[in-house]
Amino acid sequence: MATKRATQPSAESIARTQRRQLAAEEGAKALAESDQRAIAIRKNMERLRALRLAKEAEDAEAAGRAGGDAALAPAAKRRKKAAR
Repeated sequence: MATKRATQPSAESIARTQRRQLAAEEGAKALAESDQRAIAIRKNMERLRALRLAKEAEDAEAAGRAGGDAALAPAAKRRKKAAR
């Protein structure tokens, strides 16, 4: 009849379990940091988009006040140069 070994884990088994636990914790931290960076990037993109849209609206309003032809003049100049 075979005798069963004691159920106490070996030093190697304990070390392996600790490494796995540490790797799992570090992985969770890395994912959380990545998520936070992604959120920060999206917020910054949203802020920059709002600034760009506000500037475009302001430029369009200024072009409308100066007369609609003023906004078209630079494009017309470019076309004439390109035609030559």
